[in-house]
Amino acid sequence: MLKKIKSLITKFSGFELFVGMRYTRAKRKNHFISFISLTSMIGIALGVAALIIVLSVMNGFQKDLRTRILGVASHLEITGGNNMLSDWSNIAESSLKRQHVLASAPYIMAQAMLSYGQGVQGAIVRGVLPVAEDKVADLGRNMKVGSLNDLREGEFGIILGMDLAYNLGAQMGDKVVVMAPQGQFTPAGVVPRLKQFTVVGLFGSGMQEYDAGLALIHIADAAKLYRMDDKVSGVRLKLDDLFIAPNVAAAISKDLNNPLNTHSAYYVSDWTQQHSNFFKAVQMEKRVMFIILTLIVAVAAFNIVSTLVMAVTDKRADIAIMRTFGASPGSIMLIFIIQGALIGVIGTLIGAFFGILIALNIDTIIPFIEGLFHVKFLAKDVYQISEVPSDLIWSDVITIVIMSFILSLLATLYPSWRASKINPAEALRYE
Repeated sequence: MLKKIKSLITKFSGFELFVGMRYTRAKRKNHFISFISLTSMIGIALGVAALIIVLSVMNGFQKDLRTRILGVASHLEITGGNNMLSDWSNIAESSLKRQHVLASAPYIMAQAMLSYGQGVQGAIVRGVLPVAEDKVADLGRNMKVGSLNDLREGEFGIILGMDLAYNLGAQMGDKVVVMAPQGQFTPAGVVPRLKQFTVVGLFGSGMQEYDAGLALIHIADAAKLYRMDDKVSGVRLKLDDLFIAPNVAAAISKDLNNPLNTHSAYYVSDWTQQHSNFFKAVQMEKRVMFIILTLIVAVAAFNIVSTLVMAVTDKRADIAIMRTFGASPGSIMLIFIIQGALIGVIGTLIGAFFGILIALNIDTIIPFIEGLFHVKFLAKDVYQISEVPSDLIWSDVITIVIMSFILSLLATLYPSWRASKINPAEALRYE
């Protein structure tokens, strides 16, 4: 079959194209066939448009989620055993010399219990160096009140996530007690270390994980609270391309953990590992939606089969006459392939046009529909993302267009092959 198609393409002439296009248009006797062709065209267009719009929206959700996560997290983290890194300055300096690494920042990460008044909440306390931290994450953009620079060494200031502050009932200027789980030995027994911090800022990343469970303090204050001395928990890195983070992480890990290194083991993790569940779930949903919507395109494309079967039946006499005047079976087959492919191409192009148009303007279309029908698709009190995002990726559009055309082309092969097998004498017997 493939060899036959190749030979058809090499022998292609304007005659097949002219007749194939002529058969696609309606005549007095075959309005029903043209109606079926039109419905196939519309079905393909709807399927292609739906695929482009849905994948663009899912890409938008993935991008928005990634932006929110990387507003607090970093591209790479290098940590040591027992949550301690003693030679962090050398590691940070050597990391900055690497290709693709833009900035580095040390941090101290530990658990703590925060209390204010009657409110008590467990949280992760991150000690940061404000000047360096703002270069590896977009925390400054997420600050709702105050700024990172309000964290000053020795002043014991603390920045809380919005939800964490709400749960504690704490506001700007309030004194929050931070209890470190590592206790200190006294004559009365083991007593947890307590320190009072002043709320100097609030941040909101849009991620419940961070807004309800993260507090920021100055790295020097964290070192005193957790008795880290000159050690830190690790170093955070920012890259010029976040998508190469796994490759850079693997290269850094290989260099740091080489056999000649006498220090303890280093652990290098990237943002895709730290939040793999989120992105795997979105990616899985994207694949499932692609398969489901591809089936819609396939159903519409295979309507072309019924269109061509009826067209072949209707044109038996025409086929016989063309064969009598010297048209080869290959030419007859190519005529009906062109007729079916033309339906698929037109439907695909129309669907791609409207799909791209809607995907690029979905931020205008959705609010209009919500205002028109007085509904809210993503309520702020239920969903973390309150607006429908869209991120049109042209490689997805190209894949969808090619897939739709291939399905349409495959649907033409069997009816066209049957048309090429019609016996002229048999077809003209009753004419």
